[in-house]
Amino acid sequence: MSHGPRSGLAAVSSALLAMSRHLEVRDVLKTIVASARELLDAQYAALGVPDDHGGFAQFVVDGVSDEQWKAIGPLPRQHGILASMLREARPERLGDVRKDPRFEGWPSAHPDLVDFLGLPIRDGEEVMGALFLANKNCPKPEGGCGFTADDEELLGILAQHAAIALTNARLYERSRELTIAEERSRLAHELHDAVSQKLFSLRLTAQAAATLVDRDPARAKGELQQVAALAAEAAEELRAAVVELRPAALDEDGLVATLRTQIQVLDRAHSARVTFAGHGVKALPAAQEEALLRVAQEALHNALRHSSPEHVAVTLHRRGAATVLRVTDDGSGFDPRTVRRAGRHLGLVSMRDRANGAGGTLTVESAPGKGTTIEMEVPGG
Repeated sequence: MSHGPRSGLAAVSSALLAMSRHLEVRDVLKTIVASARELLDAQYAALGVPDDHGGFAQFVVDGVSDEQWKAIGPLPRQHGILASMLREARPERLGDVRKDPRFEGWPSAHPDLVDFLGLPIRDGEEVMGALFLANKNCPKPEGGCGFTADDEELLGILAQHAAIALTNARLYERSRELTIAEERSRLAHELHDAVSQKLFSLRLTAQAAATLVDRDPARAKGELQQVAALAAEAAEELRAAVVELRPAALDEDGLVATLRTQIQVLDRAHSARVTFAGHGVKALPAAQEEALLRVAQEALHNALRHSSPEHVAVTLHRRGAATVLRVTDDGSGFDPRTVRRAGRHLGLVSMRDRANGAGGTLTVESAPGKGTTIEMEVPGG
């Protein structure tokens, strides 16, 4: 091992403590990768969590800048040595990964990897991911690998604890999802009961007004006033329920982190590339954050479902004393006037209502074949 016994033990202890501090899966993955690279003194480290479609649900790297990562392009597929680690669940230690017969190349912007150490992260029989390091910072034997058998053993210890940390993080996220689902189910039942009663009364009152309108206009007028009052009460019930349904992630993580997480999920789930950039935005009042999130979700849904884009870009940034959300896609676009005439709104009415309710404005720019840009601006941030 490249560290002395005392420093090596301290480094392992620090890495394990760091992993145990995090509960979110993404944070755990990042900590595992950074700890492994530091522990084994390598230039690069990465961890891929496989999906069920030959790709990776998550792929985290350390030692590569954001600019390099963007230039590299889409996530790798499960092929070559990565696929071998996932399929055969055994360590791989190579002097030059490029000379291995399973090597299939990499994108032009990819850093040049030489010596290589990789192994699967396993929970029993399940292979949870592939962890690997490249380019050990040390003199290499002629034609040999800088990573030693001691390094492999140390990485194996780290991988065992990584499996535990990942399992715990998955259980935590699942329990949080179940808690949120249970709470929403409870609210849905309450909403159904409360609003159903109001709507039933509203319908009966409207029917009474209809029968009275010819023979007793004065009483019909009173019944119609009651209809208006009941409709207002039903609307208030709905508003109260929506406030209670404020996304839990907003309260826990804030708008920027919540948007980033949701967009990462969409990027993995769709063939289109979905990206997010947030610059210098401070915390906003709860109503504004929720409105911005809902508008972003609606705009993303429209773009991915209706426009067949190759790229959807979401940005959140400051503009003077305001915060601006911008969702741009290079898809098929549409003519907003035609949409209105056809009675289809693509969620535009709801987005405008949300923007207005948060004290902001919404603008929509689109044309057939020219993509779509939706921009929401609110004061503050």
